[in-house]
Amino acid sequence: MEFKHKPIMLNEIVDGLNIKENGIYVDCTMGGAGHSEAIVRRLSKDGKLIGIDQDIEAINASKKRLEAFENVIYVNDNFYNIKNILNTLNITGVDGILMDLGVSSYQLDNGERGFSYMQDAPLDMRMNRENEISAYDVVNGYDKGELEKIIRDYGEEKFARRIADFIVKARENKKIETTLELVDIIKAAIPAKARREGPHPAKRTFQAIRIEVNEELTVLSKAVDSAIEMLNSKGRMAVITFHSLEDRIVKSKFKTQENPCTCPPDFPICQCGKKPQVKIITRKPMEPSENELEENPRSRSAKLRIIEKL
Repeated sequence: MEFKHKPIMLNEIVDGLNIKENGIYVDCTMGGAGHSEAIVRRLSKDGKLIGIDQDIEAINASKKRLEAFENVIYVNDNFYNIKNILNTLNITGVDGILMDLGVSSYQLDNGERGFSYMQDAPLDMRMNRENEISAYDVVNGYDKGELEKIIRDYGEEKFARRIADFIVKARENKKIETTLELVDIIKAAIPAKARREGPHPAKRTFQAIRIEVNEELTVLSKAVDSAIEMLNSKGRMAVITFHSLEDRIVKSKFKTQENPCTCPPDFPICQCGKKPQVKIITRKPMEPSENELEENPRSRSAKLRIIEKL
């Protein structure tokens, strides 16, 4: 199966990164290399692109797509480790960083990966298939309270308690092994009226389990701080989020880096000594155009935020 991830807000990102032809850029989530290709095409032979992805299948697909370019470095790792990755490459600063936090179309559509609630597959959802914990382990190993918490907090699912209760009862008879087994349990837990309204009834729960399996929010929080630290002056960072929890973290991190002062508001002069590190370029997040939404419905919840290092 071809590794695809239709790049979202491609023009907005390439323009927003303010690319210098001899600069060094990092695509933290290379995926199918859609954004990477657009970036590297703007670079001269003296420029450099570092492409990071924890999914080895994404790295292999990107190498094939970008085989004409000699100034790309591929790193099979989690962007959580961006600082160590760049230090290992003897790179002390970069001119632009992109984080696209979406799941690729390949991962969603490839049944065996277990991300989709529309296809039957073993419960997996690991972006890095070397990781020990899979969706199977979460669904069959977490107690009811743990399941309720992640489904409520990460999925923002109001029926979290009922879904957790139904999962625990179902696995008393046999282990829950496939995506569609889990979908049926979720559907049974959600009242009929709620199932008829809004998105697919399993969407939020699957999102929650995926976030837990891949520790996405923990990774994101550290990675944003590390990435900002590695930006050169006037370097830019663009982050695409796909749900409110991610966007909340990115927004908060950017605001703190722009205004880090911890002094009480009534202090006439700053005493903490903390100085702004960035300037926020997008006061409100950018969203896909109507044309893009028509062409790529999966972009619907995307939000783009951009900062510039001072």
